[in-house]
Amino acid sequence: MSIAGSHDEEGHRHASDAPLLVPTLARAGKAGHHVYVGALELDVLLGDLHSLKGKRSVIKPILADLKKLGVASSEVGDPDLLRRALIGIAAVSGDAGHVHAVLDTCERHVAGRPEIELLSARRRILGPED
Repeated sequence: MSIAGSHDEEGHRHASDAPLLVPTLARAGKAGHHVYVGALELDVLLGDLHSLKGKRSVIKPILADLKKLGVASSEVGDPDLLRRALIGIAAVSGDAGHVHAVLDTCERHVAGRPEIELLSARRRILGPED
């Protein structure tokens, strides 16, 4: 499919040139397909750290491992807190059960890390009725 639109001097397309997917999504909805989005917030207590650089050295490998599980993740809390971190995780699937299973795996994976303590987990699932 060819997309007409403006390009800058380097040949990059502008975001406004992106194709619209509304007709495709509308057809998918009529066929009975649904999208489920799961969000997981993990409040973790980090070990005895003395610098924000030390905090990053703990959080970065956790986020890299979560990426391998096929989810999006990020530190979403106050980055200046030294011994606490809030990790946000998102998963998308056409099956609500699969979203729950993926988030369960992520929660177990983070909780099992010896260098941190999982203080709390909060989960939300959004589906077609939301």
